[in-house]
Amino acid sequence: MADDTIPAEPAMQPNGADTGPAIGLISQYVKDLSFENPNAPHSYQWTSAPQIDVQFNIGSQPVADGVHETAIKIDISSKHEEGQAFVVDLTYAGLFGVRNVPAEQVHAFMLAEAPRILFPFARRVIADAVRDGGYAPLLLEPIDFHGLYLAQQQQMAAAADGSEQPAGNA
Repeated sequence: MADDTIPAEPAMQPNGADTGPAIGLISQYVKDLSFENPNAPHSYQWTSAPQIDVQFNIGSQPVADGVHETAIKIDISSKHEEGQAFVVDLTYAGLFGVRNVPAEQVHAFMLAEAPRILFPFARRVIADAVRDGGYAPLLLEPIDFHGLYLAQQQQMAAAADGSEQPAGNA
């Protein structure tokens, strides 16, 4: 026996509208880059081990309807016993298009997932800048942006509840 049933067609959206949630990278770019080499050429002869200090800051803001910019600011300082070897300041940003995503999920994406997407490119910019400054490339370790975001949210929730423990004994 032959099956004469006609397969059902997929549900069509009115006017072909796509109403599903979506976030996508539109563009990424160096927003600001500074490399300072204040003690060159003397710093190239220093033999002491450098102390590398790396600071991160992540920010996000809407720039248009359905478009957000997330920026990673990375400040790096390399000091030797003899003095400052170099300083790198980088702000690396990306534009993300957002459609049909709840605000709380947009917030989490822009401060946890977007930096994870952007970081490998920022890492390369820093490595190249340090190498072009005459030093061995500085390769930053991967960062758990999601874990940092969750820790920050927990810390903010604890502060709002008043349940934050004092830092020390008075």
